[in-house]
Amino acid sequence: MDTSYYTNKHSCYLLQYHLVLVTKYRHPVLTGEIKDFLLSYTKQYFLNRNLNLLEVNTDDDHIHILFEAPPQIRLSDFVNAYKSASSRMVRKLFSDQLQDYYWKPYFWSLSYFIGSASEKSTAVIAEYIKNQ
Repeated sequence: MDTSYYTNKHSCYLLQYHLVLVTKYRHPVLTGEIKDFLLSYTKQYFLNRNLNLLEVNTDDDHIHILFEAPPQIRLSDFVNAYKSASSRMVRKLFSDQLQDYYWKPYFWSLSYFIGSASEKSTAVIAEYIKNQ
């Protein structure tokens, strides 16, 4: 894990976050093609926003994302934007596979977990995510 610090015009920082999103009603839909698409989509989403994605993986009903972000990012806005965008894409591409689980335009639960990681805990969290 690279723990070098980032700098910008007015600050030096290293902000790492562990995000967990759960599917609506904890339905086990993050498998097969949906899982593969969501992992790929997540990597591209973070890359497009210049955020360093350290680790990402899923279980059948949730996704873990370990990432770094600058201090200017509003985490709640970012998380809600990611949830909306990824939900829209998954429902658009896999509506036939999801119709038994979701009859309304849902995919993610309204709630989520986000916690800060430290230089020491980042490696432990990354290993945990890899082994999902």
